[in-house]
Amino acid sequence: MSVTGLAILYVIIWWIVFFSILPIDVDRNKPIEVEGEDSGSPQNPKMLKKFFLCTLITSVIFGILYVLMRFEYLNLRNMIS
Repeated sequence: MSVTGLAILYVIIWWIVFFSILPIDVDRNKPIEVEGEDSGSPQNPKMLKKFFLCTLITSVIFGILYVLMRFEYLNLRNMIS
């Protein structure tokens, strides 16, 4: 697989993992401080922690997939045809 294909695969996996871990560790019980603010919005969503965790998980998954594709245990071209 080309470098472009690998980069696209990494980005797709990253976004799937990111949206999967986004609701984790969110405290939604807060008092309404500003008029019109949703009471269900998180006070501290801890986004930086989630970015790092997402990148770590994605790197592990990508590494496993890369090794499987490199040694042809997982050959996407043969799966299509």
